[in-house]
Amino acid sequence: MTPQEEITPLGEIPVEVEVELDRKTMTAREVLELEEGSVIGTGRSAGENIDLYIGGVLFGSGEIVVIENTLGVRITDFRDG
Repeated sequence: MTPQEEITPLGEIPVEVEVELDRKTMTAREVLELEEGSVIGTGRSAGENIDLYIGGVLFGSGEIVVIENTLGVRITDFRDG
């Protein structure tokens, strides 16, 4: 049995995937002024590499892409081990 076949029964378990685009330090006042629709700027742009996490554990990397005005991530590498 292949590893892929061994984990098939786990295929329907939900897993939270985190994509970290950037980190920013803000004052408490700036955070309190945020509202729905607020924009927090980032120094990152399409084509840059980012880290991908599952359960807080680094599992791979990706590239920021823009498809029809939507920001997304193309997975470029899975971490070994």
